[in-house]
Amino acid sequence: MLKGKLKLPLPEKARRVFPDRLGSLVAGFDDKEEDNGGSDIAFEPGEELETFQPNGFGSDRASDDDKKFQEELEIKVRPRPDKDGAGPASVSRVIAADEKRSDLEYELSRPEINLEKLQRIASTGLPDGGRLRAMAWKLLLGYLPPSRDLWEKELTENRKKYANLKEELLQSPSEFTKRKDGTFSSDEQHVDSDMDGPLQRQGISQEDHPLSLGKASVWHEYFQHTEIVEQIDRDLQRTHPDMKFFSGDSSFSRKNKEAMRNILILFAKLNPAIRYVQGMNEVLAPIYFVFTTDTDEQNAGNVEADSFSCFVRLLSDSVDHFCQQLDNSAVGILSTLSRLSELLKANDEELWWHLEFTSKVRPQFYAFRWITLLLTQEFNFQVILRIWDSLLGNPFGVQDMLLRVCCAMLLCVKSRLLSGDFVANLKLLQHYPDINIEYLLQVAQDLSPDTSSFRLSP
Repeated sequence: MLKGKLKLPLPEKARRVFPDRLGSLVAGFDDKEEDNGGSDIAFEPGEELETFQPNGFGSDRASDDDKKFQEELEIKVRPRPDKDGAGPASVSRVIAADEKRSDLEYELSRPEINLEKLQRIASTGLPDGGRLRAMAWKLLLGYLPPSRDLWEKELTENRKKYANLKEELLQSPSEFTKRKDGTFSSDEQHVDSDMDGPLQRQGISQEDHPLSLGKASVWHEYFQHTEIVEQIDRDLQRTHPDMKFFSGDSSFSRKNKEAMRNILILFAKLNPAIRYVQGMNEVLAPIYFVFTTDTDEQNAGNVEADSFSCFVRLLSDSVDHFCQQLDNSAVGILSTLSRLSELLKANDEELWWHLEFTSKVRPQFYAFRWITLLLTQEFNFQVILRIWDSLLGNPFGVQDMLLRVCCAMLLCVKSRLLSGDFVANLKLLQHYPDINIEYLLQVAQDLSPDTSSFRLSP
């Protein structure tokens, strides 16, 4: 049983529920001098999640190999023509896209960002490539404040905090011991060199010995996280294997995996009640990918730090779903699955009845993965980015829009589900078919707001 506790701010009604500061989700990383007026809830630690490992912090010059893959990224995220044979975009669609880009550029250039306007733009889809989506996501997640005058200060402070965390928590025990003791000072080395007699050995305390069983030992903590790190490494190898950005043995992909590894290990160490859960790598991937497309030199050199901060903020809206001890609570995954079932019943009782009682395909069998991993394993990467624009742009929070999308996914394959039995329906929902994503998101948006609110039914 883990002894750590996780503190999360209470969500506010009809507002985004992301924390205001870096680390509100991270134990011991709160800025205690500030009080944002929200209450804290302490949760008992739950089951540990499986884990990952990270990359370096700071800006490195892109090699020719990096530039090659960067060009590949730009091609990768370009919209594909619709499968219905629409072919190249029409002139009107090109004009509309240019107008949206212009509106977004104008909004992001203002001294005070209008978040409501930004949310409306994001809900219709943000442009691929460049720095627009990266900037918009940082604002929508609360990492950047609306006032541009505060950006430099906030970014500098958060990036410095992340650098300190890496220095403190990602070094090996031997490095930790050397730093703590300072090995030998220059004065001590000089004195020793002038002394005759037998070779002097440096003493090692019981707490710093690799074979120490004491819980205060840095080696005890190091070995405790070994399994988590191994799980993180395995998961990173499986992250989007079709994309050279994440997979392969190039210096570019290795650098990306190392950075993600650092982020996931730090999250696990700072949140002992949650640690790492298998699949968190999939949630981190879109954030890290989008932030690497930022053309600003300072931002490009701090992708890892910015990704960590936004990953923490994103999980703060759904972290209870990863804690097994909270499964049956009002904030656990089973309660969220129940709300999805209620949402479907309110919008299509015939389909709800067929799934619940005729074919007996309950939400636990297919929607658990949809919700916990924010749909990152149900669609190709390009579509995931588009869905996340709508999730982050929803004024009522990620979970509200997520449930809408999940319900829309069921409604869009209604005829196939009504004609299917348990096996056929389960296979369909666990391997969701290709679909016109704009149509799916429109169906989600059109659902009754009263039934999809982020509240428990009485």
